[in-house]
Amino acid sequence: MHISARTEYGLRALLALAAEPDGAPLTGEELAARECLPQKFLEGLLSDVRRAGLVRSQRGRGGGYRLARKAADITVADVMRALDGPLADVRGLRPESVSYVGPAEHLPEVWVAARASLRNVLDHVSIADVVAGNLPAKVRRLTAQPDAWLSG
Repeated sequence: MHISARTEYGLRALLALAAEPDGAPLTGEELAARECLPQKFLEGLLSDVRRAGLVRSQRGRGGGYRLARKAADITVADVMRALDGPLADVRGLRPESVSYVGPAEHLPEVWVAARASLRNVLDHVSIADVVAGNLPAKVRRLTAQPDAWLSG
């Protein structure tokens, strides 16, 4: 699985917004400085998550960005889809829409299972869970497996 800079930076920005006391707005400049992110790039990401309904923006004095919904109602998958599209695709196609002949005939089942596994984690971890460090039990069980932290 490849996690793009768009997704990583966008998630970090939403996590910073979720951690802000009383949901106070933060400007793009403040978010970029707090998270050590390139401001121009971040502003583009914030525009994308705003269009997806994950953040609101307010102009003027005291303005900035804030979450559009409760942090508990925004999943990691929501942010990923808003910034990079579907969680899993095969050459730009949905896994269920590819087909092969011969020895690779059953490969779409592998792609669909991989997408289901991603959904099983990413659709069930909210921004609030990450901020609080209170991940769902099934995610904690996965990270507790001895080989989970090995690369490869």
